[in-house]
Amino acid sequence: MENQVSSPVPATSSILMGEGASRRAFKDKAARWGVTVGGTMVFVALLLIFFYLLYVVKPIFDSAQVTPVTQIELAQGSEKALLVGTDEQNEIMYRVAPSGETKFYRVNTQQEILHYQPQLPEGVEVVSSAASSPAEQGFALGLSNGQVLMVNVEFGVTYPNNVRTITPKIGFPAGSQPMTVDEQGHRLNRLAYVYASDFMTFAYQDDVNVWHVNRLEGEENMMTEEVEWVATQVVIEDAPTQVENYFITPDQRQLMLQTGNKIFVYDIRDIDEVSLLQVIDMTHGKAKITNVSLLAGASSLLVSYSDGEVIQLFQVRSDKGRLYEEIRSFDGLEGVASATTEFYRKSFAVVSEQGELTLLYTTSERQVFQEKFDIAQPKTLGFSPRSNALVVEAGNQLHLFSVSNTHPEVSWSALWHKVWYEGYPEPKFVWQSTSGSDDFEAKLSLMPLAFGTMKAAFYAMLFATPLAIAGAIYTAYFMSPSVRSFIKPTIEIMEALPTVILGFLAGLWLAPLIEEHLPGILLMITLLPLSILGTAFIWHNLPASVKQRFPDTYQELMLIPVLCFVGWASFAISPTIEIALFGGDTRQFITNTLGITFDQRNALVVGIAMGFAVIPTIFTIAEDAVFSVPRHLSNGSLALGATQWQTLTRVVLLTASPGIFSAVMMGVGRAVGETMIVLMATGNTAIMEWSVFEGMRTLAANIAVEMPESAIGSSHYRVLFLAAFVLFIFTFLFNTIAEVVRQRLRERYSSL
Repeated sequence: MENQVSSPVPATSSILMGEGASRRAFKDKAARWGVTVGGTMVFVALLLIFFYLLYVVKPIFDSAQVTPVTQIELAQGSEKALLVGTDEQNEIMYRVAPSGETKFYRVNTQQEILHYQPQLPEGVEVVSSAASSPAEQGFALGLSNGQVLMVNVEFGVTYPNNVRTITPKIGFPAGSQPMTVDEQGHRLNRLAYVYASDFMTFAYQDDVNVWHVNRLEGEENMMTEEVEWVATQVVIEDAPTQVENYFITPDQRQLMLQTGNKIFVYDIRDIDEVSLLQVIDMTHGKAKITNVSLLAGASSLLVSYSDGEVIQLFQVRSDKGRLYEEIRSFDGLEGVASATTEFYRKSFAVVSEQGELTLLYTTSERQVFQEKFDIAQPKTLGFSPRSNALVVEAGNQLHLFSVSNTHPEVSWSALWHKVWYEGYPEPKFVWQSTSGSDDFEAKLSLMPLAFGTMKAAFYAMLFATPLAIAGAIYTAYFMSPSVRSFIKPTIEIMEALPTVILGFLAGLWLAPLIEEHLPGILLMITLLPLSILGTAFIWHNLPASVKQRFPDTYQELMLIPVLCFVGWASFAISPTIEIALFGGDTRQFITNTLGITFDQRNALVVGIAMGFAVIPTIFTIAEDAVFSVPRHLSNGSLALGATQWQTLTRVVLLTASPGIFSAVMMGVGRAVGETMIVLMATGNTAIMEWSVFEGMRTLAANIAVEMPESAIGSSHYRVLFLAAFVLFIFTFLFNTIAEVVRQRLRERYSSL
């Protein structure tokens, strides 16, 4: 044989091959760097989102800040002030003595700028005085001749030369002349009062320590258009005589008298039938009551003790009516020498004899500040109208403190534990961020929202998981390739359908449909699986000659007429079932007979609508996982004599289990984060009920609804960001769990 010698590669070909290899190497390196940079940027973006949410949320858990601003010297031996406070801008402080003498001081100069001394008739003296509710900044003087002089502290704001100027002044809501309260001219000892534009109530002790209640109701004279006051007076029998704290609630319905460790509560709504409503025993060991006051809103009592304990009480419904009950207590204080409440929030401040100042918030049970200042032996406290300043009279000085207490109503317990709110019969999880009432207290529990999120995801997955996984298994393992090439893209295209369309259809079409044909819906859910199994059983037992008449490729499509007929029959027979079993009205039967609340937009509607949104996600991932199982595994199993079903359950599904589990967890993550469907189809009621016939409110829907109306930087605004953070953590946990389980399943079945 002749030796065959290969011809050498031309030099130009070698050069071209070298250039091609270098280009491929460059592209490979560029692709590797691009993927690395892209993945890193995704990770960095997630971290930035995480830390930004923390940045917005963090201030709601910060403590308050209290800073001394100035102090003003008072005359030596000044008696305890009746009232202290500031204007809204904290530029002017005032002090009201028990005699009614009122002094105003400019904060920046510490100079007195106005001095008011009541002008009383000759021979008449002030025998008692009473402060109004903090928000009114007023007081009343009880005179020795049975008259009362009511005075308000007011501030006028002007802008000469575009410079804001605040001018203090004295106002007289009922006239500058004293008005007669006791017709017999008895001394008004221990005066308590509440003033309103149309009626006012006074309570006082006379010379022999008998308690009187006098109510003046205003009637407008049609001729003169002047208000004429009609008085009704009553004597309270058997009322305690040695009373330490006494006041009337701002709604003029109750009179409270505290003597020793007992508080007597009188019902004065009907002045002609004053009655003793309740006697509250506030005995707590050997501690003595040092202060009794009303919290903002006048629904709660705050009782302070010498040992530092403070107890909150408010009325709770009982067999004997609405009675005061101890709700929560605050301890760990040095002692309470003086206390005061904010104008509009449920915060209060206490100072001990040693000068330790503590700020607390009742509903959140949160101590937001505690520090000792040079204010030993305090006498009187008073918040500014905006609660951003605190005036403390201690010794012979008037101290002004700047207060930054932005989010006291938020605490871990208020967000995640049951809270007993005023007017509620028991502690509850409540989300109610806004109201039309001025004395409304925001209720910001995230538990109903987290519960609603889990409930919506549960019912959606309950509907979607069996359909999606079963459909994925059949499509990947049993379905003919020609039909699969049509079915799989069709279901994947469903994922592109906007969820707002699904929500719109669910809220406006599906919800009324389910309500009207509820028996048919429940019947269809039961009959559809049975009809599929029955059809399969009949097909299995048909003679081979009959089966051969139908093409094997499109056998699956024969179920479509069966399913359509079952659906039509279920709706057609629904009215008959409703009349026969439910008295013609299924909703009334569920509500009245079963005692179950029925909402038109409920969890059943959400489960069906959101299930359709989740099915494409689960189906696509699960179908790819089953279809990707190597053919040699299934062929080997079949070759060893296993049936198709045995091969599916013992080989294919085990191998594909990591992908199937990932598909389910991805579906859960999609359901947890869904917004528009639950927003439009749930009714958005923040309740904690698993009933399929009731709605819910989810974290995502709540953020979408309330974020546009929340004030930037407010507690509501930051709690909504906290809800977003919780949602972020939910989805992160689900995805992490999915990845961990998927890796472990892959390692376990990788040897198959």
